[in-house]
Amino acid sequence: MPDGAPKKPSRIQKRNRGKILDAALEVFSRHGFRGATLDQIAAEAGLSKPNILYYFDGKEDIHVTLLSRLMDSWLDPLVAMNPEGDPTTEILSYVQRKLDMARDMPRESRLFANEILQGAPRIGPELSGHLKPLFDEKCALVAHWVAQGRLPPLDPQHLIFSIWATTQHYADFESQVSLLLGADADPHARASDHLNRMFRAMLEV
Repeated sequence: MPDGAPKKPSRIQKRNRGKILDAALEVFSRHGFRGATLDQIAAEAGLSKPNILYYFDGKEDIHVTLLSRLMDSWLDPLVAMNPEGDPTTEILSYVQRKLDMARDMPRESRLFANEILQGAPRIGPELSGHLKPLFDEKCALVAHWVAQGRLPPLDPQHLIFSIWATTQHYADFESQVSLLLGADADPHARASDHLNRMFRAMLEV
């Protein structure tokens, strides 16, 4: 290895770093950035606070790392919307992918929502550099489908906002959904059917 080249992290270092990030995801999603503490993260990870600070500079460093890792997977469902596909099929598939993500990644959804509610102080550049261009691209695609007569007249931006609002609700307000539907209820199948019907009606030409 050349002098001065960074050393690759050991297997133990990778494992500990992963434990810290997973613990932090749980703590941040439960308490938000302001309510979370390094002591809570250390306790959740089963590591000491000095051990946490060996791998990360502090709470904000951990939070930014989580958000940066989340961004790619968070945008994947929108990236997958295919310009060559059938417009209704592509949009309904996007709705389903977002709903599946709410079921499979509720902690990540709440982490992202908490950051946005605070004004995106730590992820603003990521939103401007990644989300905004992709959002504009897909809105232009929907507008193109509308102009072709393949979709009815609708507002592409607010269509996507509506998809986000209706799908992410099941993760961001999971405790409320569980309370209202009953502790043993699994809302995913019913939500999938309802949203498919609702958005399909909106997309009919």
